[in-house]
Amino acid sequence: MSLENTVHERPARSLNGWPFVGLGLLMVLAGIVAVVTMLRPEPPLGAPVHLLLTVLLVLGGPLVWGGLYVLQPNQAALLLFFGRYRGSDRETGLRWANPFTSKRKISVRAHNFNSDKLKVNDLRGNPIEIAAAVLWRVEDTARALFEVEDYEAYVLTQAEAAVRHLASRYAYDNLEADGTAAAPEVTLRSSTDEVSAGLRAELQARFAQAGIVVVDAKLTHLAYAPEIAGTMLRRQQAEAVVAARAKIVQGAVGMVELALQGLQQRGLVELDDERKAAMVSNLLVVLCADRDATPVVNTGTLYA
Repeated sequence: MSLENTVHERPARSLNGWPFVGLGLLMVLAGIVAVVTMLRPEPPLGAPVHLLLTVLLVLGGPLVWGGLYVLQPNQAALLLFFGRYRGSDRETGLRWANPFTSKRKISVRAHNFNSDKLKVNDLRGNPIEIAAAVLWRVEDTARALFEVEDYEAYVLTQAEAAVRHLASRYAYDNLEADGTAAAPEVTLRSSTDEVSAGLRAELQARFAQAGIVVVDAKLTHLAYAPEIAGTMLRRQQAEAVVAARAKIVQGAVGMVELALQGLQQRGLVELDDERKAAMVSNLLVVLCADRDATPVVNTGTLYA
């Protein structure tokens, strides 16, 4: 969405409010004195002039007081003059601006949003549960207030939409339907940094219309949906067992190779092909077994 025609934040014309507190007090006191002296039969400045001065003091005091407002740290005030945006004030403390402008305060502190667990389908169509935590803050107060109806509700809606879209862009893991490993790819389970970066980028693109910046965004929950969780857990366990077995076999083959090479180099025993095959078989059984091997003493020979 283009932001060329949107309103953008600009500094407001405002002043330190403490001098106007003193001015307001003086005008109130002067107004009281003017009213009291006006009740005399002959006012010091004459009735018309004294009446005009009294009216100005009585009306001017509330106007001075009406321009005062207070801003806390990480808070801004948007000044509106009869509906027209006149700027944003981010200075903290007691401030004063045109009393005819309305002041709408907005927080620019960091906000944290934890999404609910959403049930969506990943890239391969598997139902999963996913949730995210988003840390955000208002960067452009004018856009946050004037470009969307309710910027906080806007954040909640767009964050949920972004999480749903993110889940549909990636697979939960890199296993094919038959349980075999697919080509290396970005997945929700194994590519945490890439997925978090993608989520932040998508959220920032969605929040830009409302003048909101994403400080951080991460997944807080990721799991298969209950209806397939058991099946997928068994598949993951089988994958882990196969991977462990493959590692064991790979190491066992290397150890057998080293054993045969050591025997040949030292000349401790002469082995023909049949004896080598028997030795390899026995060593692989011992090394790859999932329990301790039971030794058997062979009192005969391999040959009849």
